[in-house]
Amino acid sequence: MCEVHMNVQGNSLKILLDRGFLMNNIVYKTFAEIDLQDSFFQSLRDDYPGFDDWFRRKSHQNAFVQYENDKIIGFLYLKVEEKLVDDVEPIICANKILKVGTFKIEAHGTKMGEQFIKVIMDYATNENVDVCYVTIYEKHCSLIDLVQQFGFEFYGVKGSGIYKENVYLKQMNRITGDINRDFPFVDISIAKKYLLSIYPKYHSIMFPDSILTTENKNIITDVSYTNSIHKIYVCAMEQVEKLKYGDVVVLYRTAEDGKHAEYSAVATSVCVVESVKRQDEFGCFDDFYEYACKYSVFDKNDLHHWYNRGGCKAIKMTYNAALKKRIVRHDLIEEIGLERNQYWGFFELTNNQFRKIAQKGEVAKILSEQNECSKNACDDVLVEV
Repeated sequence: MCEVHMNVQGNSLKILLDRGFLMNNIVYKTFAEIDLQDSFFQSLRDDYPGFDDWFRRKSHQNAFVQYENDKIIGFLYLKVEEKLVDDVEPIICANKILKVGTFKIEAHGTKMGEQFIKVIMDYATNENVDVCYVTIYEKHCSLIDLVQQFGFEFYGVKGSGIYKENVYLKQMNRITGDINRDFPFVDISIAKKYLLSIYPKYHSIMFPDSILTTENKNIITDVSYTNSIHKIYVCAMEQVEKLKYGDVVVLYRTAEDGKHAEYSAVATSVCVVESVKRQDEFGCFDDFYEYACKYSVFDKNDLHHWYNRGGCKAIKMTYNAALKKRIVRHDLIEEIGLERNQYWGFFELTNNQFRKIAQKGEVAKILSEQNECSKNACDDVLVEV
């Protein structure tokens, strides 16, 4: 079953709740509270005989559910397993294993699948699991494409005959050099690190997990630029074109109107650069709009404004982590060592400054410094035949 079995309880669930994960009409509730008669579950009944009985047996367990107009459009059930999974071939062996149990979405062009992938990865890193795996029927091509994009690789099979599913497995903290496959981990061994500012009115609708506790969570809606792991940031700031594939960006939410930056402006997120395109790399506005529209918070009129202004750049990046503890400007200066009088739109961070930000923001566990030798050494982990 493309099932996501994760016992989302205790500290990990508290972290997800505290950081505002259960937003955008996603709720965390027991199976007993979920309407099994919702038409959403019919395809699961068709694929898995005994689904209803299985569902009822889980009555006291919990799942993530996304609603739209009171109808279910997304469902995710996760379970942490220990040491051994022996109902797949080959057997999976690891200290801590995350099974992605029932994972289904009603895709409708808003990248909600990526939103659920991020929930899975955030939970997995909080739980310090060694591997994640999911079982999927071959016919679910779009779901297979989605998990493979973010580092799940074909591993083996479960079941036989018409009930045979493929097993896809992701080794956590394995660095391949591919930003998407490595997600959410960040290879900092050779990457340069930068601080990049963003205005409050764009920040949280584009980076929803980084929303501040003082903000209204109703601003988060089911749209592509909110749900997607990929983001396109459009600006005209000088020097941003120096960003290269793999560089790391700390997002800095600028001060709100009428508030002093010292305690209103905050570092909130860690992203990894995929590409930077200058305006002159596009033949016309339509080409620029086609590239930016799915992943940018700006609508067509906004993008037209930037294009007509000239000199704009489009930075494509992955949204790897929201800082668990936001860092206000005062602390960035006094504790991290950033220069008060420099231009805070965009500037390079030292390795030491970035490490301090990651540690104070409690996201250091997603950082990795793996050379080619250690990358290759990961290849044989977990396999038990």
